[in-house]
Amino acid sequence: MSKKPIAAPLLGRQAALPASPDEAKLDRVPNPHPDADYIARFTAPEFTSLCPVTGQPDFAHLVIDYVPDRWLVESKSLKLYLGAFRNHGAFHEDCTIRVGKDLIALLKPRWLRIGGYFYPRGGIPIDVFWQSGKVPAGVWVPDQGVAPYRGRG
Repeated sequence: MSKKPIAAPLLGRQAALPASPDEAKLDRVPNPHPDADYIARFTAPEFTSLCPVTGQPDFAHLVIDYVPDRWLVESKSLKLYLGAFRNHGAFHEDCTIRVGKDLIALLKPRWLRIGGYFYPRGGIPIDVFWQSGKVPAGVWVPDQGVAPYRGRG
């Protein structure tokens, strides 16, 4: 039985970090279980971007959950895409929602949610949550597991 090659140009090759999210290329691969409703989760605890006003770095813990349909996001391309935000100036809300919308455009999943848990800068943490609609019936959606920010007190 021969396997058909997967069309994912970055998979198995060296690839440089793209200079911006606009230059990054997200790849997808076929879902081997399109008949099953399940959640795939990606956790990016070291997401970084730049404040568009001050140029200071912003750090976040992103959690992406989605119920795939025909496609899965290829993880190496996702890693490079998220890394491309490192020198990208945008507010927390823009970064979080853009990642979600870009994944929806690529995958057309049955459902997607993203939590952007940004670390405080200037004394205020900002958390951003977005989802694409209602969770499909019968799907187990675990807690994202990120504790709310608590200072030292």
